[in-house]
Parts: sequence; structure tokens; C-alpha cells
Amino acid sequence: MSRMPVSERTPESSKRTASASDGTRQLLQWGSSMVGAGILAAVLLQAFLGGFGPTGASTNTGWFALIIALMCLPFGGLLLTLGIAKWFRNRSLQRGTTHRD
Repeated sequence: MSRMPVSERTPESSKRTASASDGTRQLLQWGSSMVGAGILAAVLLQAFLGGFGPTGASTNTGWFALIIALMCLPFGGLLLTLGIAKWFRNRSLQRGTTHRD
């Protein structure tokens, strides 16, 4: 087992700060767009498309809005959560490299 510190055993590629093309911006954009579309579909469903009850939506268009909301909200929420986590990690990496230098 090597006695060198962990920071020296880490490859240089993983020491680099996050590049501009690491996908964080795209995750944040697409995640927020999908969450926004899901919220819009849910609001339209409740306000203009007849709402929904225990058996589902009351109109055909309401069913379409319900399907969009139930697809966009969970998946968009996961994308947005991943984007926020990557953003925090990138900030942490940038702060860590500036404090050590």
C-alpha cells in the first residue's frame, strides 16, 4: 500500500474543475422547462379543462393535460434536482481549488 496522500493518488483529470460543457446548464434548463410544463398542464387541467376526480379527468383534453403533468413533473423534477446537485458540486470544486492555491 502506498503511503502518498490521497490528493497525490487522484488522477489529474478528476482534479480539474468542472468544464463549461459538463451538462449542468442543460440539466437546469431542461429540468426547469419540464417542471414548468407539468405545472402549467396541472393548472390548465384544474382551471379550464374540467378538473379531475377519483376516476380521472372529466374531459378528453383534461386527460391529455393529466398525462403531460404526470410525465413532466417527476422526470423534470429529477433532472432539476440532478442539475442543482451538479451546480453545488461545481461551486464546491471551484471554491476548493481557489482556497488551496
